[in-house]
Amino acid sequence: MLEIRPNCENCGTTLPYDSAEAMICTFECTFCKDCVERILHNVCPNCGGGLEKRPIRPKSLLEKYPVSAQPVHKPVDEAAFSAKLALLRDVPLGER
Repeated sequence: MLEIRPNCENCGTTLPYDSAEAMICTFECTFCKDCVERILHNVCPNCGGGLEKRPIRPKSLLEKYPVSAQPVHKPVDEAAFSAKLALLRDVPLGER
């Protein structure tokens, strides 16, 4: 079950469980759509994988399956990330 993390790991923007702006990688690293498009260019800075729109947990299941309240904030060092980005940006997701 997804944690549904409450914020963008890079900029700290709040991403409620029903946010259409939340993007995740296969390890649930969570970023806002703006950071994914402007800075990350669909490359997760942690694992190198791609980022997809995070699913929205149905409101009726929130009590039984609550979302995470624990924020994760690991701002991307853009200078250090640029080398990883240069290597992976144009590599198809299934080949990374």
